Amino acid sequence: MLHHFPFYLSLILLIIILIIVADRISVAYPILLVLGGLGLSFIPSVPDIEIDPELIFIIFLPPLLSEAAWSISWKELWKWRRIITSFAFLIVFLTAFVVALVANSYIPGFSLALGFLLGGIVSPPDAVSAGAIMKFVHVPSRYQSIIEGESLLNDASSLIVFRFALIAVGTGQFIWHDAILSFGWMVFGGVGIGLAVAYGFFKAHRLLPTDVNMDIVLTLVAPYMMYIAAETVHSSGVMAVVSGGLFLAQRKHLFLNSSGRIKGFSVWESLCFVLNGLVFMIIGLALPTITKGLGNVSISEAIGYGVMITVVLMISRILSAYGAVVTTLIARNFITVAEKRNPGYKAPLVIGWAGMRGVVSLAAALSIPETLENGAPFPQRNLILFITFIVILLTLLLQGLTLPILIKKINLLRDNEVLPGESHYQDMYRRLTNQSLDYLHANYEEQITRQPILKKIVEKWEEEGKEFDNIRLDQECKLVYVDMINHQREWLREWNKDHEVDEGIVRRHLYRLDLEEEKLKYR
Repeated sequence: MLHHFPFYLSLILLIIILIIVADRISVAYPILLVLGGLGLSFIPSVPDIEIDPELIFIIFLPPLLSEAAWSISWKELWKWRRIITSFAFLIVFLTAFVVALVANSYIPGFSLALGFLLGGIVSPPDAVSAGAIMKFVHVPSRYQSIIEGESLLNDASSLIVFRFALIAVGTGQFIWHDAILSFGWMVFGGVGIGLAVAYGFFKAHRLLPTDVNMDIVLTLVAPYMMYIAAETVHSSGVMAVVSGGLFLAQRKHLFLNSSGRIKGFSVWESLCFVLNGLVFMIIGLALPTITKGLGNVSISEAIGYGVMITVVLMISRILSAYGAVVTTLIARNFITVAEKRNPGYKAPLVIGWAGMRGVVSLAAALSIPETLENGAPFPQRNLILFITFIVILLTLLLQGLTLPILIKKINLLRDNEVLPGESHYQDMYRRLTNQSLDYLHANYEEQITRQPILKKIVEKWEEEGKEFDNIRLDQECKLVYVDMINHQREWLREWNKDHEVDEGIVRRHLYRLDLEEEKLKYR
């Protein structure tokens, strides 16, 4: 480790450079990082990266999943719960089944159990890739929420398929009723454990005399504890981290002060920046390790199998997306659905094409044991690894590069529909200012009359609707100002309950209020 330490430092610097280049040329950074790692793997002096899959799962997965859970809108997640659930569970299972049939039929030596094992590995789209690509295009929030929400949950369902298939390969049998019971425990047990651990951390934040640094450290420890607790009892660590992360994210204003939220946001952004960069670089660097053990299968044959499985995944996902639309159109005759209008052909095409694979697939493939319990070599292990690598590479390059073009080409916006922008932000700001003025006049009229500075601030708001940034406040004015900021937060959270309100703009205002409260310390 010490011998390779300079190499790992250089790797982080290279990641920064590649991400800068990706931003300059408007390409999602996972694509350049995988290609960069792939290029490095061909340099003779670069050491082979031996990846411990358990370390990838335990080091990278909890914080990345937790950060995604804190970032996603629970309101949108709940609104689109049916289609998100169908993509995250039903379509993952369907995709694994199709891959199993194709692999069993066309890849020599692949049993149906091995096909399901491969299907469980390559079926889940990657949350990080989708989020990185969405930065470069403007899409309605409903589609972004569906894609991000699905990517947040599908890791759990795919790993469930993977585990059952691994048992079937090792034992040669598959017991359906045991599988169903185990599936229920993994999903619902994982959710329960995640919520229980999250509640424990929530109470710790509230009851212990912590400062800002301690609070941030606790938010970093929490996802690891959720994951480990669930995996220890053979439940789903992914579901535990996602459910626990959503629980804490919805209550962050109750246990973190403005300093904790601002500094915590910066810490988490920096941490996930490094982790995301490393995992995609590792994917590219893993090629020499993956190709070493192909055995009797030639590189060209293995690439052909990888391309075939990639095409199967793309077609299956697009057909599933259109199938989900048809199901929604039928279901709306019997139940209330989130999308009352006909989504047309555009939305399912975009959702179907947003199926890039990533680090979870690679880590799952690497976690296949080298031998069975009887000591025999695990069948087709290296070919599964190579096919997984090809699937990740092709989906990132083909779908990742063309998805922004596709979104711009077909124009997802409906007639008379506009994306929330600066005008929406300013409109919400004006409403918030009016609410604040009413609140101040109703509760602090005497202080406004007595305090010239406070009176001047109120008059400035009434005339121009802008804050006074460079004004010194005494202690009484600061207390009034903080109370008004808290009132604004409550009003924003209440208003956010309206499904028509864009939560992204609400979050921007909440972050602005945190900054305003921090400024008071220096006024």
